[in-house]
Amino acid sequence: MSRISVRGFAVASATAVTTVGAVVGVASGSTPAADDNNFEATAADTTLLADIPAGQQAQVQTASLTQQADAQASAADAAAKKSVEEAARIQAAKDAKSKKQAAEAKLEKERQDKKDALERASRSEVRSASSFTTQSSYTVAQVQAMARQMVPADQFQCFSNIVNHESTWNYRASNPSSGAYGLVQALPGSKMASAGADWQTNPATQIKWGLSYMDGRYGSPCGAWSFWQANNWY
Repeated sequence: MSRISVRGFAVASATAVTTVGAVVGVASGSTPAADDNNFEATAADTTLLADIPAGQQAQVQTASLTQQADAQASAADAAAKKSVEEAARIQAAKDAKSKKQAAEAKLEKERQDKKDALERASRSEVRSASSFTTQSSYTVAQVQAMARQMVPADQFQCFSNIVNHESTWNYRASNPSSGAYGLVQALPGSKMASAGADWQTNPATQIKWGLSYMDGRYGSPCGAWSFWQANNWY
């Protein structure tokens, strides 16, 4: 051991010995009290471990090593505590995020269920084409009144937008160049025969066919209207 390192060890250890109650004097039982009181100063001025009285060397070394071990144990405990706290914080954040996502999913499902229920109720209230009395002719107001009773309330405006663009609610509207016919301009018009033989003269039959076409191809009149807006046809 070099002289420098021994001196550093002696100085550090001397303080420890003094702090723990002059271990040297207590342990040996033979060193005068005056020597105990002056030990820290003596050790601080000592260069070699060999210069410390032989009876005190073991106590100096033990006290120093004990202090080091205590400091290391304290640091390890603090690091372990910090690690545990950080892990708990991260887990708490994950749990909170999971709960939030579950709550949002539940709320969205409740909203969708409510929407579906309203749509089913709306559809159950619509009238069928055959429930209307057949007339020789119909005004625009009468045709629109039929549509309001046949098309689900939440889809009516979309249905109306398409009919406005296609025929301006004229159930006899005909396109001589393409053969499109009726309120929804079925192409060819004879397609509407699947909804009723009176497709040329009965707006209710045309509405029935148009609604079925929009539902089948686009999911709903609003789906058809979205497509129409992007393409100017449906």
